Amino acid sequence: MRAGPTESLHELARSGRLPEHQKMDLPTLAWIEDHAPRDSAAPPLLAEPPAPLFPDLAWFAEPRQADGIHGLLHGARVCMIAELLAERYGMGESQTAALRLAAAVHDCRRVNDRADPGHGGRAASWLLRNHEELTGAVGGVLTAAEIRATSTAVRLHDIDYPAFSAEQLRAYRAAEQLIDVLKAADCLDRYRLPSRRWWPDMSRLRVGVPEWMCRVAFGLVVASERAHLAGASPAEAIHHARRSVFDV
Repeated sequence: MRAGPTESLHELARSGRLPEHQKMDLPTLAWIEDHAPRDSAAPPLLAEPPAPLFPDLAWFAEPRQADGIHGLLHGARVCMIAELLAERYGMGESQTAALRLAAAVHDCRRVNDRADPGHGGRAASWLLRNHEELTGAVGGVLTAAEIRATSTAVRLHDIDYPAFSAEQLRAYRAAEQLIDVLKAADCLDRYRLPSRRWWPDMSRLRVGVPEWMCRVAFGLVVASERAHLAGASPAEAIHHARRSVFDV
Protein backbone atom coordinates (compact mmCIF):
# COMPACT_ATOMS: atom_id res chain seq x y z
CA MET A 1 0.00 0.00 0.00
CA ARG A 2 1.33 3.43 -0.94
CA ALA A 3 1.39 6.13 1.72
CA GLY A 4 -1.05 8.97 1.28
CA PRO A 5 0.36 12.45 0.77
CA THR A 6 -0.72 13.66 4.20
CA GLU A 7 0.48 10.73 6.28
CA SER A 8 3.20 11.59 8.76
CA LEU A 9 6.19 9.44 9.62
CA HIS A 10 4.61 8.84 13.02
CA GLU A 11 1.41 7.54 11.44
CA LEU A 12 3.36 5.37 9.02
CA ALA A 13 5.48 3.95 11.86
CA ARG A 14 2.35 3.15 13.87
CA SER A 15 0.95 1.12 10.97
CA GLY A 16 4.27 -0.47 9.97
CA ARG A 17 4.46 1.24 6.58
CA LEU A 18 7.54 3.43 6.78
CA PRO A 19 9.09 4.03 3.34
CA GLU A 20 12.72 3.42 2.44
CA HIS A 21 13.46 7.15 2.47
CA GLN A 22 12.15 9.12 5.43
CA LYS A 23 12.14 12.89 6.03
CA MET A 24 10.93 14.74 9.09
CA ASP A 25 7.50 16.40 8.85
CA LEU A 26 5.66 18.87 11.05
CA PRO A 27 3.06 16.43 12.50
CA THR A 28 5.79 13.97 13.48
CA LEU A 29 7.87 16.74 15.03
CA ALA A 30 4.80 17.95 16.97
CA TRP A 31 4.30 14.39 18.27
CA ILE A 32 7.97 14.25 19.31
CA GLU A 33 7.65 17.54 21.19
CA ASP A 34 4.54 16.23 22.97
CA HIS A 35 6.52 13.25 24.27
CA ALA A 36 9.54 14.99 25.72
CA PRO A 37 11.54 12.92 28.22
CA ARG A 38 10.77 13.63 31.83
CA ASP A 39 12.27 16.74 33.34
CA SER A 40 15.91 16.43 34.29
CA ALA A 41 18.65 18.67 35.55
CA ALA A 42 19.67 21.51 33.30
CA PRO A 43 22.99 21.06 31.50
CA PRO A 44 26.02 22.50 33.26
CA LEU A 45 27.58 25.69 32.03
CA LEU A 46 30.16 24.80 29.40
CA ALA A 47 33.28 26.83 28.73
CA GLU A 48 32.93 25.99 25.05
CA PRO A 49 29.77 24.25 23.81
CA PRO A 50 30.45 21.51 21.27
CA ALA A 51 30.73 22.48 17.62
CA PRO A 52 29.28 20.31 14.86
CA LEU A 53 31.35 18.66 12.18
CA PHE A 54 29.07 18.74 9.15
CA PRO A 55 29.03 15.76 6.85
CA ASP A 56 29.66 16.75 3.24
CA LEU A 57 26.89 16.04 0.75
CA ALA A 58 29.48 14.27 -1.44
CA TRP A 59 30.06 11.72 1.35
CA PHE A 60 26.59 10.20 0.96
CA ALA A 61 26.16 7.06 -1.12
CA GLU A 62 22.62 8.21 -1.95
CA PRO A 63 22.32 12.03 -2.19
CA ARG A 64 18.66 12.00 -1.16
CA GLN A 65 19.68 10.36 2.12
CA ALA A 66 21.39 13.61 3.14
CA ASP A 67 18.03 15.29 3.82
CA GLY A 68 16.50 12.32 5.60
CA ILE A 69 16.44 11.15 9.20
CA HIS A 70 19.95 9.64 8.91
CA GLY A 71 21.37 12.59 7.00
CA LEU A 72 23.20 15.85 7.56
CA LEU A 73 21.29 16.96 10.67
CA HIS A 74 21.68 13.56 12.31
CA GLY A 75 25.42 13.40 11.66
CA ALA A 76 26.03 16.92 12.95
CA ARG A 77 23.99 16.35 16.13
CA VAL A 78 25.71 13.04 16.89
CA CYS A 79 29.03 14.85 16.49
CA MET A 80 28.07 17.44 19.11
CA ILE A 81 26.74 14.83 21.53
CA ALA A 82 29.88 12.75 21.02
CA GLU A 83 32.07 15.72 21.91
CA LEU A 84 30.13 16.21 25.15
CA LEU A 85 30.63 12.55 26.02
CA ALA A 86 34.32 12.72 25.08
CA GLU A 87 34.82 15.56 27.55
CA ARG A 88 32.92 13.68 30.25
CA TYR A 89 35.10 10.62 29.80
CA GLY A 90 38.40 12.48 29.54
CA MET A 91 39.20 11.58 25.96
CA GLY A 92 42.24 13.37 24.56
CA GLU A 93 42.39 15.70 21.59
CA SER A 94 43.19 13.09 18.97
CA GLN A 95 40.65 10.62 20.40
CA THR A 96 38.00 13.31 20.31
CA ALA A 97 38.90 14.17 16.71
CA ALA A 98 38.58 10.49 15.77
CA LEU A 99 35.22 10.32 17.54
CA ARG A 100 33.92 13.44 15.80
CA LEU A 101 34.91 12.04 12.41
CA ALA A 102 33.25 8.70 13.17
CA ALA A 103 30.07 10.53 14.22
CA ALA A 104 30.00 12.60 11.05
CA VAL A 105 30.42 9.67 8.64
CA HIS A 106 28.81 6.73 10.44
CA ASP A 107 25.58 6.78 8.38
CA CYS A 108 26.82 8.35 5.15
CA ARG A 109 26.85 5.14 3.11
CA ARG A 110 23.27 4.19 3.87
CA VAL A 111 21.04 3.43 0.90
CA ASN A 112 17.77 3.66 2.85
CA ASP A 113 16.34 4.72 6.22
CA ARG A 114 15.33 1.25 7.30
CA ALA A 115 17.70 -1.01 9.25
CA ASP A 116 19.97 -1.27 6.17
CA PRO A 117 22.20 -4.07 7.50
CA GLY A 118 25.87 -3.57 6.72
CA HIS A 119 25.78 0.19 6.33
CA GLY A 120 28.36 0.55 9.09
CA GLY A 121 30.73 -1.77 7.27
CA ARG A 122 30.26 0.09 3.99
CA ALA A 123 30.97 3.43 5.69
CA ALA A 124 34.06 1.98 7.39
CA SER A 125 35.49 0.72 4.10
CA TRP A 126 34.72 4.03 2.43
CA LEU A 127 36.42 5.90 5.27
CA LEU A 128 39.61 3.87 4.83
CA ARG A 129 39.62 4.57 1.09
CA ASN A 130 39.13 8.30 1.63
CA HIS A 131 40.97 8.84 4.90
CA GLU A 132 43.29 11.57 3.61
CA GLU A 133 40.40 13.83 2.61
CA LEU A 134 38.42 13.00 5.74
CA THR A 135 41.23 13.63 8.21
CA GLY A 136 41.43 17.13 6.76
CA ALA A 137 37.90 17.69 8.08
CA VAL A 138 39.22 17.28 11.63
CA GLY A 139 42.42 19.21 11.13
CA GLY A 140 44.58 16.37 9.86
CA VAL A 141 45.55 15.24 13.38
CA LEU A 142 44.82 11.49 13.11
CA THR A 143 47.52 8.85 12.85
CA ALA A 144 47.17 5.68 10.77
CA ALA A 145 46.31 3.74 13.94
CA GLU A 146 43.63 6.26 14.88
CA ILE A 147 42.13 6.06 11.41
CA ARG A 148 41.92 2.28 11.76
CA ALA A 149 40.23 2.67 15.16
CA THR A 150 37.81 5.22 13.71
CA SER A 151 36.95 2.82 10.91
CA THR A 152 36.36 0.04 13.44
CA ALA A 153 34.00 2.25 15.45
CA VAL A 154 32.01 3.08 12.31
CA ARG A 155 31.93 -0.59 11.27
CA LEU A 156 30.53 -1.73 14.62
CA HIS A 157 28.20 1.17 15.43
CA ASP A 158 25.13 -0.56 13.95
CA ILE A 159 25.76 -3.97 15.53
CA ASP A 160 24.40 -4.71 19.01
CA TYR A 161 27.02 -5.82 21.52
CA PRO A 162 25.52 -9.31 22.05
CA ALA A 163 25.62 -9.88 18.27
CA PHE A 164 29.37 -9.30 17.91
CA SER A 165 31.17 -12.15 16.18
CA ALA A 166 34.48 -13.39 17.58
CA GLU A 167 36.34 -11.20 15.07
CA GLN A 168 34.19 -8.17 15.88
CA LEU A 169 34.75 -8.70 19.59
CA ARG A 170 38.52 -8.70 19.04
CA ALA A 171 38.23 -5.49 17.01
CA TYR A 172 36.04 -3.95 19.71
CA ARG A 173 38.58 -4.66 22.43
CA ALA A 174 41.19 -2.66 20.50
CA ALA A 175 39.02 0.50 20.49
CA GLU A 176 36.49 0.03 23.28
CA GLN A 177 36.06 3.60 24.47
CA LEU A 178 35.77 5.04 20.97
CA ILE A 179 33.13 2.49 20.04
CA ASP A 180 31.20 2.79 23.31
CA VAL A 181 31.00 6.58 23.10
CA LEU A 182 30.01 6.58 19.40
CA LYS A 183 27.23 4.10 20.13
CA ALA A 184 26.01 6.25 23.02
CA ALA A 185 26.04 9.47 20.98
CA ASP A 186 24.18 7.80 18.12
CA CYS A 187 21.66 6.38 20.58
CA LEU A 188 20.98 9.79 22.13
CA ASP A 189 19.88 11.20 18.77
CA ARG A 190 17.15 8.58 18.46
CA TYR A 191 14.60 11.10 19.78
CA ARG A 192 14.16 12.02 16.10
CA LEU A 193 12.60 8.64 15.29
CA PRO A 194 8.81 8.46 14.84
CA SER A 195 8.02 5.84 17.50
CA ARG A 196 8.99 5.77 21.16
CA ARG A 197 9.93 2.08 20.91
CA TRP A 198 13.03 3.27 19.00
CA TRP A 199 13.99 6.05 21.41
CA PRO A 200 17.15 5.87 23.57
CA ASP A 201 17.48 2.73 25.69
CA MET A 202 20.36 3.30 28.10
CA SER A 203 20.42 -0.38 29.11
CA ARG A 204 21.94 -1.17 25.72
CA LEU A 205 24.94 1.13 26.30
CA ARG A 206 28.25 0.51 28.04
CA VAL A 207 28.88 4.08 29.16
CA GLY A 208 26.79 6.04 31.62
CA VAL A 209 24.85 9.00 30.31
CA PRO A 210 23.74 11.76 32.70
CA GLU A 211 20.08 12.76 32.56
CA TRP A 212 20.91 16.30 31.49
CA MET A 213 22.46 14.93 28.31
CA CYS A 214 19.12 13.39 27.34
CA ARG A 215 17.58 16.82 27.71
CA VAL A 216 20.30 18.31 25.50
CA ALA A 217 19.91 15.61 22.84
CA PHE A 218 16.13 16.05 22.74
CA GLY A 219 16.50 19.83 22.50
CA LEU A 220 18.96 19.58 19.63
CA VAL A 221 16.57 17.35 17.69
CA VAL A 222 13.55 19.59 18.16
CA ALA A 223 15.30 22.91 17.56
CA SER A 224 17.24 21.82 14.48
CA GLU A 225 14.40 19.91 12.84
CA ARG A 226 11.93 22.74 13.42
CA ALA A 227 14.32 25.32 11.96
CA HIS A 228 15.01 23.11 8.93
CA LEU A 229 11.30 22.57 8.31
CA ALA A 230 10.87 26.36 8.47
CA GLY A 231 13.34 26.79 5.61
CA ALA A 232 16.77 26.98 7.25
CA SER A 233 19.63 25.12 5.60
CA PRO A 234 21.02 22.16 7.56
CA ALA A 235 23.98 24.28 8.72
CA GLU A 236 21.71 27.17 9.73
CA ALA A 237 19.38 24.76 11.54
CA ILE A 238 22.21 23.18 13.52
CA HIS A 239 23.71 26.53 14.52
CA HIS A 240 20.25 27.71 15.60
CA ALA A 241 19.86 24.57 17.73
CA ARG A 242 23.32 25.05 19.25
CA ARG A 243 22.44 28.62 20.25
CA SER A 244 19.06 27.58 21.62
CA VAL A 245 20.21 24.59 23.65
CA PHE A 246 23.51 25.95 24.97
CA ASP A 247 22.43 29.60 25.22
CA VAL A 248 25.36 30.90 23.14
